[in-house]
Amino acid sequence: MTAELVRGQNHPLSQVRLEVRISAGKPVVAGATLSDEQGKIRGVEWVAHPGAPTLPGLEVSKQAAADHRLAFDLDALPEHVHRVSVLLALPSGVGGPVRFGVVAAPFVAVTGLDGAEVASYTVTGLDAESAVVALELYRRQGAWKVRAVGQGYAGGLAELLADQGLPEAQQLAGSINEAVARGMARTVAAPPPRTADADRSRQAASSAPGADQPYLGPQGAPGTVTPPQSPYDTPGPQGGATQGQGYPGGATPPDPSAVTQPSASAGGGIDYTHPGRQTAAPPPPPPTAPPAEPGRPAQPVAGDATGWSMDERLYNQVWGMFEDLARTTAAYRSAVDFADSRMEKELDRVLSDPRSRIGGQGDAAREAARARHAQLVDQARAALDRDLAQLVAESEVVEPALPMAYARWDNPVWHGYRVPMEIPMALRLGDLSLPESERLSIPMLLRLPLERGLWIDCGRTSADGGLADADELRRLAMDTAVAHAARLLAVYPAGEFTVHVIDPAGSGASSLAPLTQSGVLDVPPAVGAAGVSEVLDRLTQRVDLVQMAIRGGASDSLPPGFDTAEQLLIVNDFPHGFDDRAVTQLRYLADEGPAVGVHLMMVADREDAAAYGPLLDPLWRSLLRLTPVADDHLADPWVGHAWTYEPTLVPSGSQVLQQVLAQVAAARRPWNR
Repeated sequence: MTAELVRGQNHPLSQVRLEVRISAGKPVVAGATLSDEQGKIRGVEWVAHPGAPTLPGLEVSKQAAADHRLAFDLDALPEHVHRVSVLLALPSGVGGPVRFGVVAAPFVAVTGLDGAEVASYTVTGLDAESAVVALELYRRQGAWKVRAVGQGYAGGLAELLADQGLPEAQQLAGSINEAVARGMARTVAAPPPRTADADRSRQAASSAPGADQPYLGPQGAPGTVTPPQSPYDTPGPQGGATQGQGYPGGATPPDPSAVTQPSASAGGGIDYTHPGRQTAAPPPPPPTAPPAEPGRPAQPVAGDATGWSMDERLYNQVWGMFEDLARTTAAYRSAVDFADSRMEKELDRVLSDPRSRIGGQGDAAREAARARHAQLVDQARAALDRDLAQLVAESEVVEPALPMAYARWDNPVWHGYRVPMEIPMALRLGDLSLPESERLSIPMLLRLPLERGLWIDCGRTSADGGLADADELRRLAMDTAVAHAARLLAVYPAGEFTVHVIDPAGSGASSLAPLTQSGVLDVPPAVGAAGVSEVLDRLTQRVDLVQMAIRGGASDSLPPGFDTAEQLLIVNDFPHGFDDRAVTQLRYLADEGPAVGVHLMMVADREDAAAYGPLLDPLWRSLLRLTPVADDHLADPWVGHAWTYEPTLVPSGSQVLQQVLAQVAAARRPWNR
């Protein structure tokens, strides 16, 4: 829930590790000053600017740009610092605007490390000013707050710094402007030279923004300030049990013709460059692998994507692998379709001439057409195999390096599990693959917090021919739901995620045993119609209460003892035990719950609910359908693929789930007293 501030308004900060994201439309200089209780800067060493971008507890951009991401760790600031001012200034001497009155109002947002906005402020009312203090983060009675300031200075940086008590204001302002004008520091270093075979699309997608070029966010829109989105975020068209359900692409897909109409030059590979891929911000990590030998692909490195942390780099790298696999497969399919079409036309031309239908001439023409078809297909397959080999090599180094939230259950990282202190960027729900890439699967990462509920389909799928027993399929579906719920509990800090279970007939008792026996559930699974009604009443009342608090502007005034943790409701055996009122409440939770931290995970067969008719169609469409067995149901309208989804389950005989949940339960006990 974001607080939209007006000038002078403040808002409490619940976390100390933050980002300040700035979107200005035109290149601006971003910096920060530290000041004491009297609001005075003690020296130039208390000013972070492009020439000196790093101070204890904060880091700013290294050049003027239209978009910035400033990093703050308030606990790491010097103890005498009581205020951090975020300042913006128009660069001088570069031929750009000289006053804020002729540019779009800068937008500033304070976010957590997961990208969730805490507070935002649009700096309006500026005219002749060329420098402005946009926000200040200040300490009050041991807690940190953010205040929208919007104080402009017509005299530029020199006047701003002098107003904060810096004696060397004029000299420092001059050195900052000179550094920016000469381009002494760049936010993003130019990528190292790559060979033709090693020119990966996500490293050559775009250059860094120039002096008058706004940063294009991952969705290709100027001024985007959100971090790169996962390919698994945005809800897609939700169909039936055998149709595409969740679009595994997080950004608006480009014109598919850009992918399905590749061009190849003699001796070169297909160019899979995606116009929306960006590597301009944040800065990439330093290279850790030796340079590739001439003519050979570069050795893959885990975390070679952009990002402020290794987790973000790995997240973006997985997203890049997904895009690369989608594009190279689309190019291969397009090439095969072209070869098929060309052969059909050549054969039709042969058959249309009565003189060439029979005899040696016709046979030779047909053989020539088939030979050309085979040659084209072989060339396309060779290009696909080359790209797949590179992706497989990258997967082999990325998979072992993935953090806990992104890792499979058989990854050794789970054996060193400790309850985390922060919410991760995303959560792994399974693996995605395509028929052409049997050796390669891409982790399916879902951004946190959840934006839509999950539906674990225990009905017949297109790939469960070997599972004749419907009861076995239901058990697998419930095991999958428990594995997902356990992973959510494990990656959230203690006390920040709560799971409720509705199991009206008790049929899921064996699958739910890891949750019930470990003690991570606050209350036992609800059974019977009365249990269903009690849980649904409690959660719908919670949604109503939070919504009223938000609408009334009193989101910080919830009742004492109110559980502010994210809530997950697992529903098994739907619609058993549900009456019409309970069904209506369930639909309400699916529609309104995610916005206020109440999420739904249903384990159900859609055919079992057929008696309700079209009443439940909106419910199914609002959920991301997953399957307990591998199934090709995830639609990708970007390039027209149907991705095969396979859940990540705990290996048979492994005790890792019980060990992880035992630690989660132990960490939750102090929170539940």
